[in-house]
Amino acid sequence: MASILYTSFMLMVLLSSYSVCYAFPGLNFRRGGEGYLGLFPEFYDYVCPQANDIVMSVLESVIAEEPRMAASLLRLHFHDCFVMGCDASVLLDDNEVFASEKNSGPNSNSIRGFEVIDEIKSKLEESCPETVSCADILALAARGSTVLSGGPNWELPLGRRDGTQASLGGSNTNLPPPNSTVQNLITLFRQQGLDEVDLVSLSGAHTIGMARCTSFKQRLYNQNGNNQPDSTLEMTYYNGLKTVCPETGGDNIVSPLDFASPARFDNTYFKLIMLGKGLLTSDQVLLSGNVEETMFLVKAFAEDDGLFFDQFAKSMVKLGNINPLVGYNGQVRKNCRLVN
Repeated sequence: MASILYTSFMLMVLLSSYSVCYAFPGLNFRRGGEGYLGLFPEFYDYVCPQANDIVMSVLESVIAEEPRMAASLLRLHFHDCFVMGCDASVLLDDNEVFASEKNSGPNSNSIRGFEVIDEIKSKLEESCPETVSCADILALAARGSTVLSGGPNWELPLGRRDGTQASLGGSNTNLPPPNSTVQNLITLFRQQGLDEVDLVSLSGAHTIGMARCTSFKQRLYNQNGNNQPDSTLEMTYYNGLKTVCPETGGDNIVSPLDFASPARFDNTYFKLIMLGKGLLTSDQVLLSGNVEETMFLVKAFAEDDGLFFDQFAKSMVKLGNINPLVGYNGQVRKNCRLVN
């Protein structure tokens, strides 16, 4: 009993301390940290009250047909916010002014779901022309995808506006690669104003979705440049992965990030990491990287799905608050792929 009480106490200290220690400069929170200045959940209540219902109606149909799309839409929001903030820059196609972020190393032949965003945008334009931004659509789709997969709901601050440029370079440098060390992950997250608690909880999004063979092949055949596998891989899992991901070729073959419940948003992802069955290096190093805070949180979330759900919701709000364009900044795109 004393051990349980101590663990609970340390977890409360950890969660509360990190929310203060690495606060992002420039963030102006309202109502106890629930939203960025200019963002609030009721933003569309009078100008487009049906906005979320429209988003959910499209998501329900799409995810029922292809459950994997939920993870893809959640990932789109993440890949957007890590590059110049949550401004829907990830949705822009190439033009004569800039190269699309879709062409970056982390995104090319990888991120997907653009047609779903297009469908949502089209329906919103029919009901509320030039009102709901593409950046807010990404945030709403990420929340809706989480809920429809069995995950938590949260009060979502809205009112983001869309950017008018993309950053191919930012996409190549800001997004954590799948072979990241834990220190690299911590550094990239801190650059966005996200701390170790956010890192571990948001990594839990890998409880749903798939990863391409090219993302984890290194772990199977040449983790440290010595033609040997990653020693942290559990042997049975390792042998199974080799059967679906050959040493030569097969880069686009996909494997579930959470093979136990790949379409269900739960805390199994953390339980698998505890067993040495995290798919990506960036998953397993949360435990094997010898950073006390991330190790502690992996264990805590593996033991308590309610704790994980609660923190994931908080971290998703924090993610969505990264440098949004508000007020007269940016625009509301009529087509998410193009600047007006």
